[in-house]
Amino acid sequence: MQTPEEIRADLPPDLDRAESDALVAVAIRLQAASPAPAPGFRDGLRRKLTGPRSRRRQSERSRTRLTPRGARTLAAAYAGSGLALLALAAIGLAGTGPFAPG
Repeated sequence: MQTPEEIRADLPPDLDRAESDALVAVAIRLQAASPAPAPGFRDGLRRKLTGPRSRRRQSERSRTRLTPRGARTLAAAYAGSGLALLALAAIGLAGTGPFAPG
């Protein structure tokens, strides 16, 4: 839970003092009113997000790890597709191509 000083630090410095105090009061009231989820819900959510800790699951993770060569290939593919899209946009702006204005 944030303190009023921490909340005030997030507000713009040029904000009026009365408006700043009102926003801090609203923030504190919202923090106090927000209910904490039940422990069972939090535990279930944590299990869904982290997944089971089995050997099969860990071996899948190691198989999908990106190698330096794979990273370079992926970066080259992204760069190539980006350049192709830029070329297509330049052709369209020149007045020809599939996306040229009417």
